[in-house]
Amino acid sequence: MAARVLASMIVMGSGIVARACAQAYRQALANASKSGVAHEAAQSLKRGSKGLSELEAREILGVTEKSSWDEVLKKYDTLFERNAQNGSFYLQSKVHRAKECLETAYQKTTTTSA
Repeated sequence: MAARVLASMIVMGSGIVARACAQAYRQALANASKSGVAHEAAQSLKRGSKGLSELEAREILGVTEKSSWDEVLKKYDTLFERNAQNGSFYLQSKVHRAKECLETAYQKTTTTSA
């Protein structure tokens, strides 16, 4: 008898918790759409697919617009190796993405100059 009561309480309790979680999720979605968080997240995804901006890439590598490609490569090599030694894969990835971004930018400038 006690086992049956305990089992029914567990089933009822889990049902209540499941409904509460579903309601909280719906409310979180409603709040996100009201505050623009959902729109910002979508914009972030769009920006993420494009990669870094050229300005961000220059800041990461510590180069200016007037820096030559050789200077960019030297900075890249230095920062990439330094982060490889210290074990920061995240920073190493950022440095690599910055170099890729600037590589595209430098290729565009050389093809428009020629």
